Amino acid sequence: MKYQLRDYQKASSDAAIKFFQSKAQNNGLLVLPTGSGKSLVLADIAYRLNDKVLVFQPSKEILAQNFAKLKSYGVEDCAIYSASFNCKEIKRITFATIGSVMSNMEDFNQFRYIIVDEAHVTNPRGGMYKDFFECADRKILGLTATPYRLCSTRNENGEPVCILKFLTRTRPRIFSSVLYQVDIRTLLDRGYLSKMRYFDMTILEPSRVKRNTTGMDYDEEDLKLQMQYVNLQSYLINIVTRLMKPKDGKPRRGILVFTKFLEESETLCKVIPNCRMVSGKTPPKERDKILSDFKERKFEVLTNCGVLTTGYDYPELDTIVIARPTMSLALYYQIVGRAIRPHPDKECAWIVDLCGNIQRFGKVEDLKLTENRPGLYAVCSNNGGREKQLTNVYF
Repeated sequence: MKYQLRDYQKASSDAAIKFFQSKAQNNGLLVLPTGSGKSLVLADIAYRLNDKVLVFQPSKEILAQNFAKLKSYGVEDCAIYSASFNCKEIKRITFATIGSVMSNMEDFNQFRYIIVDEAHVTNPRGGMYKDFFECADRKILGLTATPYRLCSTRNENGEPVCILKFLTRTRPRIFSSVLYQVDIRTLLDRGYLSKMRYFDMTILEPSRVKRNTTGMDYDEEDLKLQMQYVNLQSYLINIVTRLMKPKDGKPRRGILVFTKFLEESETLCKVIPNCRMVSGKTPPKERDKILSDFKERKFEVLTNCGVLTTGYDYPELDTIVIARPTMSLALYYQIVGRAIRPHPDKECAWIVDLCGNIQRFGKVEDLKLTENRPGLYAVCSNNGGREKQLTNVYF
């Protein structure tokens, strides 16, 4: 094998192997931050298990990245089973997408060990993952940096509200226990992650925006009105222009902008000449070319609408602009996580927030997993010296 594990990576892999080899009937979680080497841990677990392993990936892009990494580590007994790749091959270690597996479930009856990457995407109330898990006796391990789901409910007045539920505390639930976890602060202090600097430049207050009927997100029409009222577009253009010419004279190594609507990204590209955009409508080949050019620093600013929150690795990236509010801690974490990976040429990552997200969730390095009673997990943030519980509370 062509890799060497750090101590926390070995500890997490050992915990997973112990779980798979035990007689425990419950499913378990590994909670590993973005940039911690989750794909390496996944590869080590699959390699060490002396049995067939089915590894679910949430998207074609992430599957491609993690399978390539697996091969680079010297693992050969592996294959891809996914219609997106026009490849349906089964080996001892099989990387797959859930849709392709569900179309041919009989091919996977012999797989007892299941690993789910980005485990927070599984819905315990229904869907393809739940159907597959329940069709046979299997042991399921989930890996995630964000072990919670945003759920809709109603308060005592019957009003729609949302609650961020820890994955082991949903009812029903898929995962019952946390087998191992390491927090961002620990890895940051040891130099495994990039230093972060936060700039709260809020112009749009989320509390002024109406919620939609689910209570889990903002009403889009009201959000657009509030954006127009505070002139968010002009403010965003001004902020990005200033970031392109920082006071210290040192150019940033890439500015990645997250918008809620296509219009903000499109306007940004029209006004700023050295700016490109990607969205769900961008053709795959064109998108790959844009992302490649951005990494090669052929242009300074890349703006996107809902597509680069996961599966985008660019360690040199040092500037994030959040031009949208969100109620989802997972989404906020994933956005910030695009700049958390270290690089020798990166001194510090800048997180510039225009929409009150830092005020709501705090710094990602201050997030910590607590267990107040056995099995009773929660995620808290030490925001401004005050501990604030973020999961299993209404907001």
